[in-house]
Amino acid sequence: MDIESKLPGVGTTVFTVMSALATEHGAVNLGQGFPDFSCDPQLQALLAEAVAAGHNQYAPMAGVAALREAVADKTARLYGRSYDAGREVTVTAGATQAIMAAVLAVVRPGDEVIVLEPTYDSYVPSILLAGGTPVYVPLDHRRGYAPDWERVRAAITPRTRLLMLNFPHNPSGYCLSAADLQALEDVVRDTGVLVLSDEVYEHIVFDGKPHQSLARSAELAARSFVVSSFGKTFHITGWKVGTCCAPAPLTTELRRVHQFMVFAVNTPAQHALARFLAEPAHYGRLPAFYQAKRDLFVAGLQRTRLRPLACPGTYFVLADYSAVSTEPEADFAQRLVREFGVAAIPIAGLYAQPFENRIVRFCFAKRDDTLRAALERLSRV
Repeated sequence: MDIESKLPGVGTTVFTVMSALATEHGAVNLGQGFPDFSCDPQLQALLAEAVAAGHNQYAPMAGVAALREAVADKTARLYGRSYDAGREVTVTAGATQAIMAAVLAVVRPGDEVIVLEPTYDSYVPSILLAGGTPVYVPLDHRRGYAPDWERVRAAITPRTRLLMLNFPHNPSGYCLSAADLQALEDVVRDTGVLVLSDEVYEHIVFDGKPHQSLARSAELAARSFVVSSFGKTFHITGWKVGTCCAPAPLTTELRRVHQFMVFAVNTPAQHALARFLAEPAHYGRLPAFYQAKRDLFVAGLQRTRLRPLACPGTYFVLADYSAVSTEPEADFAQRLVREFGVAAIPIAGLYAQPFENRIVRFCFAKRDDTLRAALERLSRV
């Protein structure tokens, strides 16, 4: 059949490729970003109770009211931003769906959308499906992948419709500072540029530092979609429940798309999460939980020939393999699987034009015994 693809440049993602390779070779999979441990037993019980209670039909299109209210309460408590649960909070089928719905809602053919590289692989396909043109601005890898706000400013043109951000950043772990928020305010002030802020790792930040959500800034929140994920937060990636907070005019447009993408999201999961969030302390436990795993894994990497980079947030850590090999990142990552039995993600593939820097990404959202097994294998590299 002669079908003209809407995404001719999109093939199988590097995450899928590396996970398949890990399965083929029986490798420890530290590539794809999902936990290999279960979620809280209380949350499991609440899901079963929601099913038994009959919450098995369509949820309201915008999401179960109690869950939207819990999200609004959390955002007000942590970031000082009051979103109206009825008009400004939407429950989505994971963060990826929220991102695509937001892009399709506001980007028109001919619009430009700025993305920061290395970038998560779902962003650009969303832009292309909306008819937009991605404009790539690299993060400064010499400063821990910090954004260069002057380069962002220089990329803005009269056609710029949207700026897509992801902090804490996947894959680098970079977290925005208060100074970054101020700089971003200066960049977008007096422009019509909207912002999509992917904050799925908002609760996985380390060393006592707070997450600088765009919701903290009245000026930025007024033009932003702020996206988060219960899957990343509570180790339930397979439940596919996310949220998007945005001013009412933006939320109205988001929901116009959302209702025809999925209409409604996993009903029993929404009810379970709403009850689970009645205890706000669940959020507070996450930084220490993941910091212990980060510290275990980084300490182990420091005893290998790989050099771990700073990891202020997320459940990923980058490692420099320059002391081991001059191979391109994809080749090294594949050899790491085949010869040493550990899967990682080559960062070069997260750029529009591969940028070779001899860096791979490991996921440490794993059981401690899984991390130790991987470290034992990496010690032989």
